[in-house]
Amino acid sequence: MLQRKKILLGVTGSIAAYKSAVLCRLLINEGYDVKVVMTPSSKDFITPLTLSTLSGNEAMYDISDGNSWNNHVELGLWADLMLIAPCTASTLSKMANGHADNLLLACYLSSKCPVCFAPAMDLDMWKHPSTLNNVNRLVAFGNMLIPVGNGFLASGLVGEGRMAEPEDIVQYIHQYFIRKADLSGKKILITAGPTYESIDPVRFIGNRSSGKMGFAIARECLERGATVTLIAGPVNLDIESDQLSLIRVQSAAEMYEAAKNPFESADIIILSAAVADFKPVSVAREKIKKSENHMQLELEKTVDIAATLGSKKGTNQILVGFALETNDEINHAKQKLHKKNLDFIVLNSLNDSGAGFQHDTNKVTILDKTGNQISFPLKSKKEVASDIINYIISSQQ
Repeated sequence: MLQRKKILLGVTGSIAAYKSAVLCRLLINEGYDVKVVMTPSSKDFITPLTLSTLSGNEAMYDISDGNSWNNHVELGLWADLMLIAPCTASTLSKMANGHADNLLLACYLSSKCPVCFAPAMDLDMWKHPSTLNNVNRLVAFGNMLIPVGNGFLASGLVGEGRMAEPEDIVQYIHQYFIRKADLSGKKILITAGPTYESIDPVRFIGNRSSGKMGFAIARECLERGATVTLIAGPVNLDIESDQLSLIRVQSAAEMYEAAKNPFESADIIILSAAVADFKPVSVAREKIKKSENHMQLELEKTVDIAATLGSKKGTNQILVGFALETNDEINHAKQKLHKKNLDFIVLNSLNDSGAGFQHDTNKVTILDKTGNQISFPLKSKKEVASDIINYIISSQQ
C-alpha cells in the first residue's frame, strides 16, 4: 500500500523552490500525507502560505514562533520519508557536517526515517570538489540521492545542476516504497569486514577491509523489509534497526560459529567479509619481544566459511560470495563460484581506482553459475548494494 505514507518535505533557498509547489501537489494527488518544513531563506523564493495551502498542513520554518515551538523530533518521527527538494549546496554542506542552525536541519539530524535529497544549484557549484564530497558523505551515511538534471540553469549556463523534475521525484518516491517491501518476510545473513587472527595479545594477521560494503548491503536489505543477521569483524561501523541482529566477532572461527545457526533459516546468505585465509598455529600468551633479527611464524588454514556453508546450502537458499582479485580476475572468480557452490559471486579488483577496501565507492562484476556476467561502473557502495540486491531479486522472478 503506497497511500497514506507520510512525507516530510524540506524546502531550501533555491530558485528551484517554485518546483516544490508542484511537487507538493503531486504528492498529495498520489495519496501521500505531506508536511512542509522550510529554511528561512526559502521564503524569498516561495511563501509558506502557498505550501501550507497545497499540503493542507502549516508550513513550518522557525523553531519557535514566540508562543510555542515546532518539535523537530516529533516531525522526524512522524514521517515515513524525509524529502529535501530543492537541496542547496549550503544545506548539503550543513547536512554532511552535522550543523543545525534552522528547523529543517534539526529535523534532518533527529529523523529516524530514510532521507532523500534532490540537489539544485549552478553547474560550477555542483562540480566543485567540496560539493561532490558532501554528496558522497551523505550517500555514505545512508541518504538517497535523487540525481540532478541536465539543462538550462538560472545563471544562463547549460549543464548539470537542475533539480530533478517533480514528476520524476514522485516516481522515485513511488519506486522507493515499492522496493522497500520486496524483501518483506525474507531472512538474510550477511558477513562483513575483516577477521583478525591473533599472533599474541597485541599483534594479529588481518587485512584492510573496512566493512563498508557489507554494511551498505545490510542497510539496503533492511530498507527493503528484510530481517537481517549481520556478522561483522572488527570495524568502526554501526546500524540501528529493530529488524537487525548485529553480531561482532574477531576471528574466522568466531565468524563461522556465529553464522551456523542463522544460516539454517536464512533465505539469502551474502558473504562479503574478507576472511583471513591463514592463522598462526599457536598464539603466544605474552607479547613476543623483538629479541632476534628474524622470526618464523607457522600458519595453518582458517575455516573456509563460503565453502563450508556452500556444501550445506539448501535448494531454496541463495548463497552469494565476494572475490577481491589482483590478476586474472574473471577466471579466479569463476573458480570460486563453482568450487564453493555459490549462486552468484561479486568480483572487484584492486586494479580499479576507487574500488576495494576503505573506499566509499566500488566497481563490481556479478557472475552467476549459469554463465551470466554483468559489469557495473564505479558507484557509491550504497548504489552497488542496490545493484546486488536487484540482481538477486531478479534471479528469483
